[in-house]
Amino acid sequence: METQPPRVAALLAAGGGSRFGGPVHKLEADLDGRPMWMWALDHVLAAGFDHVVVVTGAVALSLPPAVIERHNDHWGRGQAGSVQLAVAAARELGATHLTIGLADQPFITTQAWRAVADAPGECRLVVAVYDGIVGPNPVRLRDDVWPLLPTSGDSGARDLLRAHPDWVCQVDCVGSGADIDTQEDLARWRSC
Repeated sequence: METQPPRVAALLAAGGGSRFGGPVHKLEADLDGRPMWMWALDHVLAAGFDHVVVVTGAVALSLPPAVIERHNDHWGRGQAGSVQLAVAAARELGATHLTIGLADQPFITTQAWRAVADAPGECRLVVAVYDGIVGPNPVRLRDDVWPLLPTSGDSGARDLLRAHPDWVCQVDCVGSGADIDTQEDLARWRSC
């Protein structure tokens, strides 16, 4: 019997959160009684992946034992380094697809993670769509596009998605791909 490759997700949590301001790092900011990053991690953990990788950097996170941590020593150089660490982990685990999201997007639901991960295997790039608007996270990347991802700078898969729209499959999702970058963003979501 042929075994299926493992389903792997990565949550990027390495950035410095420089636009957030305030006394705490944005990932540690309180959102309904819990740090923001915990909401994002709980949603991805509940989605049933075989492995969840969390790429850390600017702030130490107290991660549960079920999570594989990869630390980005060069987090200040941009998101591409974190994506590369996630891809390396997925490759080591034997995955053929990697589903990636951001820890500052606590409203990406478990259902959205599952919907993107469960898109047909022939889709090279898969993006979430919320109420008709491309999320884009989470995004699923097939292994044949991994070598095309940037190795430096502050871009993940965004440029690849723009350059190859014919490779992109869109999946309708519940939830929101909104991220929290500033104190104002956080206040707006707290008032909902």
